[in-house]
Amino acid sequence: MILFIILMVLILSSVGICLYCFHTCFYASNRKKQDPYCQLHGQQFLEVQEQIYASTRRMEQIPFEAVTIRSFDGLTLYGRYYHMKDGAPVKIIFHGYRSMALRDCAGGFALSRKLGMNVLAVDQRAHGNSGGHVITFGVLERRDCLSWIRYINGRFGNHTPIILSGLSMGAATVIMAAALPLPANVKCILADSPYSAPDEIIWQVCKDRHFPVKLVYPFIRFAARVFAGFNLEQYSATAAASVSPVPILLLHGDDDRFVPCEMSHHIHEMSNGCTKLVTFMDAGHGLSYIVEPKRYEQTVLTFLKQFFPVDEGI
Repeated sequence: MILFIILMVLILSSVGICLYCFHTCFYASNRKKQDPYCQLHGQQFLEVQEQIYASTRRMEQIPFEAVTIRSFDGLTLYGRYYHMKDGAPVKIIFHGYRSMALRDCAGGFALSRKLGMNVLAVDQRAHGNSGGHVITFGVLERRDCLSWIRYINGRFGNHTPIILSGLSMGAATVIMAAALPLPANVKCILADSPYSAPDEIIWQVCKDRHFPVKLVYPFIRFAARVFAGFNLEQYSATAAASVSPVPILLLHGDDDRFVPCEMSHHIHEMSNGCTKLVTFMDAGHGLSYIVEPKRYEQTVLTFLKQFFPVDEGI
C-alpha cells in the first residue's frame, strides 16, 4: 500500500510538473489584450526602450488593412497589410516569442517603407489577434508562413516578389519554412536573431536561468508532445538551411544575451551555401538595427538588390 501511494505521488507530481512546463513554455490564453508598450525587461532593452516605443507608435499611426486567413489546422490568423505601391515586392514579417507584430515588426516595417515595399506584418498563432493557444516555436508556425504566402499570391498573383522576414522566433520560423515547397516568387529570407532549433533554445534558456537542464528538459519535451501536440526535436532552422533553395540573410548582434550569436553561426556553417551571415558589434537580442542603423540598412539593401529592383532612398 505504501509503495502504491509513493508511486501515485510520483506520477501525479510528474504530471503536475509537465502541466506547469506546458503553461510556462507553450500555452497562451489570449484572454487579455497584449500591450505593445508594456514594460521591457533586461538592461539592454531598457536602454533603448523609448526608441522601440517610438517605432511602434509610428507603425501604429499609419493606416493599414486588417486581414485574416484560415490556417491549415483551422485557426484564424490575423495580419496588418500596409500598401505602398502597386506591383512592389511584399515583405511578410513574423514576430518573436510572446510578442506581437505591432512591436517586433516596427523596425522591419520602417525599413521596408524606405525601400518601397508593401508589408504584411502578422500576429503569429496564439499571439495578438490571431487564434490558437499553443506556441510551437516554429514547428507549426512554419506552415502558417505558407498560408500567408498563398494569401498574397491569391490576392496579387504569383509574379509578385515575396520576402519572408522574421525576428527571434519569427526568424527561426521563416528559416524552417524554407524547407517547405515554397512558390518560386519567394525570393529570399531575412532572419534577425534566429535560434538554431526549438530544443536548443529551450536548453539555452534553462541554462541561463540556472535550472538543472538534464532534469527539467524531459518534462518540457513530454509537455510539448502530450499537451501541446508537437515534437520539439522534429524540425530546426539548421536542418532547413541545409536544404533551402531560398537565399537567407542572417543578421545577429554579437552581444545577444537571449539567443546566442553562435546559433546563427551554426545555421550558417551547416547550410548548403544559401546563407549570408552579418553580425553587429555590441548589439543585444534583436537590437542590431537600433545599434547600427545605417550598416543594417545597407546590408539589407545590398542583399535584396540581387533579386529585384529596390528603391535606394535610404
